Amino acid sequence: MDLQLTGKTALVTGSTAGIGLAIARGLAAEGAQLIITGRTDGRIQEARAAILADFPQAQVRGVVVDFGKPEEIARLLQQVPSVDILVNNVGIFDPKPFAEIPDEEWLRFFEVNVMSGVRLSRHYFPQMLAKNWGRILFISSESGLQIPEEMIHYGTTKTAQLAVARGLAELTKGTGVTVNSVLPGPTASEGVQEFIGKLSAEGKTQKEAEHEFFRDARPSSLLQRFATTEEVASMVVYLSSPLASATNGASVRVDGGVIRSIG
Repeated sequence: MDLQLTGKTALVTGSTAGIGLAIARGLAAEGAQLIITGRTDGRIQEARAAILADFPQAQVRGVVVDFGKPEEIARLLQQVPSVDILVNNVGIFDPKPFAEIPDEEWLRFFEVNVMSGVRLSRHYFPQMLAKNWGRILFISSESGLQIPEEMIHYGTTKTAQLAVARGLAELTKGTGVTVNSVLPGPTASEGVQEFIGKLSAEGKTQKEAEHEFFRDARPSSLLQRFATTEEVASMVVYLSSPLASATNGASVRVDGGVIRSIG
């Protein structure tokens, strides 16, 4: 299937590993011109090389940016003044008891997970409306609907992303612009493996830790395993396409059936 993305310019934030890198690879496979981001030039060059190894004709450039710093986001916007597709993927998470999360940590999570997407969308969204075509995607989480007790601050920011995305979608009526959220469930990304390591006791294998995670923390999962980053990316790439023009204002789940509601 041709997703009609050849020549489209796509910015994927937090795209040197995990879901972000898989999304970048998927867009490159469909002919999109890519801007990837990371916190160091070394990480960007590694990701760029990995993409070009499989897709030698891909057009990929990178920008070093810390999305917790507004001045670095402003610099990114100067270097990348316009895009057709914006994938707000960058995010941080860390398990921590609620009573031990200080104000500074709440604010740091909100800056990176929510305000990065707000700042970028505020810049690109009016341009998309003026062109009458564009795609904005927020990579949220099933944790935005089912707040995890082990990281309430993370879940709260993911709920906020859903609200921002739906609000922006309301402003697209009658246009060729869409704004959607994608809700991955537990996914075998680099960060999740570290997260499971923190939750698992010493001496347990990764397989044992994964089994216990789904038994104790995500028992409602129908998949009963971590999704691959490629499984999540496939949905994001489709929603970035002109073929997904009738999907707007949606919260699309790639959660392995963790969320039990049918609404």
